[in-house]
Amino acid sequence: MFEVFEKYLRQWVDISDEEMALIRAASVERKIRKWQSILHEGEVWKIACFITTGCFRLYRFSPDGTDHTLRFGVENWWISDQESYNLEKPSEYNIEALAASTVIVWTKEKWEELRENIPALKLFNERLLARGYETSQQRIYSLISNSAEEKYLEFQKTYPKVFNSVPLHMVASYLGISRETLSRIRKDFTRRD
Repeated sequence: MFEVFEKYLRQWVDISDEEMALIRAASVERKIRKWQSILHEGEVWKIACFITTGCFRLYRFSPDGTDHTLRFGVENWWISDQESYNLEKPSEYNIEALAASTVIVWTKEKWEELRENIPALKLFNERLLARGYETSQQRIYSLISNSAEEKYLEFQKTYPKVFNSVPLHMVASYLGISRETLSRIRKDFTRRD
């Protein structure tokens, strides 16, 4: 599975075989069962986690117990609680596998050491964080400005493999709409096809 990560990384930056070998030596491959949590609220997120197969979601509960999905993570994506990772504080979020999955992880200490010693990895990390920030801005704008139908279409475009693989209430939660509204929209779009 490390080959999946290697191919991904080489699309972002030029990196030598020797540097890639160092990154590989510091990594651990983990298999995660469907519905297995890899982060619970109150824990500190201490890893860099790249998804080679499967699907995850980052979510939290509001005071009234409502489940809010903030992000999905699919193949060739990263999943994390960046706030907990950066500030080393207990997380307010949970991360669970929505399908049997395989991930490659690095401890925070190893990842930081690799970033310091491999300039290409440092550049990659900067590009990845910038892309994450841009994506967050786009998501916030979509949530406050787009209609439910526009959110639905954007979701299908962003997560084509996820839509039919996860429970509807999670998709509705991610979109910030009710499950009933999502069902109505899906029905309307199915009629048009």
